[in-house]
Amino acid sequence: MDFEFPIRMYWEDTDAGGIVFYANYLKFMERGRTEWLRSLGLEQQRLREQVGGMFVVSEAHIKYLQPARLDDELIVTAALQEAGRASMQIAQRVLLKQKQPTDTPQLLCEGTIRIGWVDALSMRPARIPQSLIQTIS
Repeated sequence: MDFEFPIRMYWEDTDAGGIVFYANYLKFMERGRTEWLRSLGLEQQRLREQVGGMFVVSEAHIKYLQPARLDDELIVTAALQEAGRASMQIAQRVLLKQKQPTDTPQLLCEGTIRIGWVDALSMRPARIPQSLIQTIS
């Protein structure tokens, strides 16, 4: 089951034509991943302080299908796709929330983000602690 995080579009998210600027989808996905981890009890600052490591984005593949516009309500999803020893691949989607609750949200953007685990001091790759993998899986 995908984690879902709602976001509304404001002027700051759009270009002069009222269309959401393409790079903002990466920010929305970042917020979705952060809130997904938080929902699992994994706050990133606390991980850095208590475990000594942190997640960093190492790769992003994004496909844009339809634009979002000013005042749209979006749903950002996150779901674990693959977990390795030092990185994870997260599948993410950005959907347009429909006005009627019975209508299916429209897919606007989808992608995969690879996050790697690094030592917080050296910023060198490290193994993801097994307890984190278990929590996320």
